[in-house]
Amino acid sequence: MIDLKSMTQEELASLAQDFGQPAFRGKQLFKWLHRGLTSVNEMTDLPKSFREVLNEKTFISAPVIEKKQVSKQDGTIKYLWRLSDGNCIETVLMKYRHGNSVCISSQVGCRMGCAFCASALGGKIRNLTPAEMLDQVLMTQIDSGEPISNIVIMGIGEPLDNYENVIKFLHLVNHPEGMAIGMRHISLSTCGLVPGIERLQDEQLQLTLSISLHAPDDETRTKLMPINKVYPVEQLLAACRCYFQKTGRRISYEYAMIDGVNDFMNQADLLAKQLRGMPSHVNLIPLNDVEESKYHPSQNVEAFQKRLEKQGVAVTVRRRLGNDIDASCGQLRRKTLTSAD
Repeated sequence: MIDLKSMTQEELASLAQDFGQPAFRGKQLFKWLHRGLTSVNEMTDLPKSFREVLNEKTFISAPVIEKKQVSKQDGTIKYLWRLSDGNCIETVLMKYRHGNSVCISSQVGCRMGCAFCASALGGKIRNLTPAEMLDQVLMTQIDSGEPISNIVIMGIGEPLDNYENVIKFLHLVNHPEGMAIGMRHISLSTCGLVPGIERLQDEQLQLTLSISLHAPDDETRTKLMPINKVYPVEQLLAACRCYFQKTGRRISYEYAMIDGVNDFMNQADLLAKQLRGMPSHVNLIPLNDVEESKYHPSQNVEAFQKRLEKQGVAVTVRRRLGNDIDASCGQLRRKTLTSAD
């Protein structure tokens, strides 16, 4: 069966011709798909004969809401979607003054094994298709009734470990006849897959690249993030410098503040030294408590921030949203899987 929503407008035009229809039927099909329709029978401007063959040979992805949590504090909404194969993924809608952001997953599970992240518990099951990533944005907007203006690919999974599907999703969600979300309103977060960063810079996309750094030294970062054994800090930051030189896009560095692990002042000094001379932004993240993790939120966030600022580093502290729900990435999915065992 052919996955219609994972196809570009050009691919849909070619498919229409393969089925004996004029190419412009592909454009019609694209528009319907990106409005959230889940049945070709609802696409009333398509000939009945075309709809019949589409029903026979294609499918339209349509996740269902397994669980939905709404924060009473700030309106953050967390969705647990059940996919067609029974697997579950998470999406979070966050409301800001500048607009609504949706944080989407790129894989079912994750194989990166970061020690403080609930997403990696249980490992990677499979990659998400472009359609399954698009569905998270589209269906969240439809269900919530809230217009989405920003996307962060920072949910379950490592985006650069699902490179081709993520790139295709970016082009689909950016398409002017689809959701038309601009690349400058999209952030992609990676734990530091250097080959993927090098490939991404050649795409010349105007998105924001976020690096999940979390420690400025190899000893600490390797404890937290096994990927550091393959691509240590020096190699990762060299790739980031090259990325900036080729794209002109400032990189954001995510830094989860963990008590007694990466929140010492000498680590702030080392981080400032490493980023000197490279336009960058550090986003300090107050850690969410994960039941299965031995790590806890730092009490030194403010002091760490001031130490960096004193040395000329642009730094912000991420506002904690959804504190009264399972806000940490992977928590809701993990709880659901555990309760089903």
